[in-house]
Amino acid sequence: MQGETIPAVRIQALNAAPLRGDGRYVLYWMIAARRTRYSFALQHAVQRASELNCGLVVLEALRCDYPWASDRFHGFVVDGMRDNARALAPTGARYLPYLEPEPKAARGLIAALARHAALVVTDDFPCFFLPRMVAAAARQLDVRLEQVDGNGLYPLRATERLFTTAASFRRHLQKELLPHLVAFPAADPLAGVALAQCQLPAEIAARWPAADLAQRDLLSRLPIDHRVARCAMPGGANAATQRLRAFVESRLADYPEARNHPDLDGQSGLSPYLHFGHLSAHEVFNEVMDHVGWSLDRISPKASGSRNGWWGASPAAEALIDQLVTWRELGFNRCAHDENYAAYEALPPWALQTLAKHRDDPRPRLYDRAAFEHAQTADPLWNAAQRQLRQEGSIHNYLRMLWGKKILHWSPSPQDALATMIELNNKYALDGRNPNSYGGIFWVLGRFDRAWGPERAVFGKVRYMSSENTARKIKLKRYLERFAQ
Repeated sequence: MQGETIPAVRIQALNAAPLRGDGRYVLYWMIAARRTRYSFALQHAVQRASELNCGLVVLEALRCDYPWASDRFHGFVVDGMRDNARALAPTGARYLPYLEPEPKAARGLIAALARHAALVVTDDFPCFFLPRMVAAAARQLDVRLEQVDGNGLYPLRATERLFTTAASFRRHLQKELLPHLVAFPAADPLAGVALAQCQLPAEIAARWPAADLAQRDLLSRLPIDHRVARCAMPGGANAATQRLRAFVESRLADYPEARNHPDLDGQSGLSPYLHFGHLSAHEVFNEVMDHVGWSLDRISPKASGSRNGWWGASPAAEALIDQLVTWRELGFNRCAHDENYAAYEALPPWALQTLAKHRDDPRPRLYDRAAFEHAQTADPLWNAAQRQLRQEGSIHNYLRMLWGKKILHWSPSPQDALATMIELNNKYALDGRNPNSYGGIFWVLGRFDRAWGPERAVFGKVRYMSSENTARKIKLKRYLERFAQ
């Protein structure tokens, strides 16, 4: 499932500027797909450099003033930079890992590199500040800027439709996804490619020097939030691939049952790597489906929208792929086609109506932002989930739903609850600031869901969850002991 031609629907020109005929290199501005494997964007940049007989420069830069910048996120990205430096060193591509030392220091870097480029290629990522950053660059550059979508198996712009439920999106995928399963990115886009030699202009190297990735205290002098410390989970493509293969070989078979029980550690743990682009959804798909001996001819011709059976794979593989493709890409669909994806008003009308009706209902308890952040509630299970978020940069998937529902239950208004969820998730979660995480946060308030009965105080017709019911359904003893304090 790997083609040499990148589907046109994945490539979008962002300005009307021409190619530069005397350009020294193609500039690949790596901002979301921070990897060298299974990358449509890198593959496109390599192909264009070969066609134009020029070099390839890969810029991987990291601002210091993006929202929630911290040791946790910077460190994860720097781990990936080290992997990318090793992977690109023998290829002939020039790699520039740049860490902004102070706010605005990176201003002018893209324009300076673009002045010597035949073409600029970047990643298409429909969330956080990246779309605004790329749009601003497109307005300023006098050379062609193209963005390439490698976010998921289904291209973002293969449809203009905005899907409101997983069931409707799954049914659409079952009708339309098959052609995209034969157009995967190359596993190694640089394999067997002879790139023309090129050098970075001296003024660029002087003003924007490459980060010394071997430096042990690389982050300590940067003006980022040092209170949000690094997690034990390492970043980078190598760690991502190791985790993927270990999961597939050891835990995939038990995934449908074990994933909902914190004590069983049945989750894949891949979402941080997918978020930072250290791992591709295409590589996950290939690894899982190859492991179970799947082939395209097993796909059902009937688009029923069912979670089970359409792929013709094992139940475990289908459960994992439904999370990877249906639920993950449903969030990307929302962000790509609704610029107000993070606004409370973007909830479905039924949810807005029922939450407004119950806005003034008495709450069983009220907590301020600080109490939530420091896990100072009267609920031991909720506190454990928040401590996991602070310590490990993630919450067990099942408990993340409860975490959000209780924030709604204990906040003065649903708008306050939304603001708290976004702040805490984006500050601490390795996979925050992502279409999929916004999808999960808004699901708490009714997005991608339906009205439920009976109608309850505070929640109205929004799906209700309680810690008591959760504790009865899932295995939690070791989890509660682990995150008791």
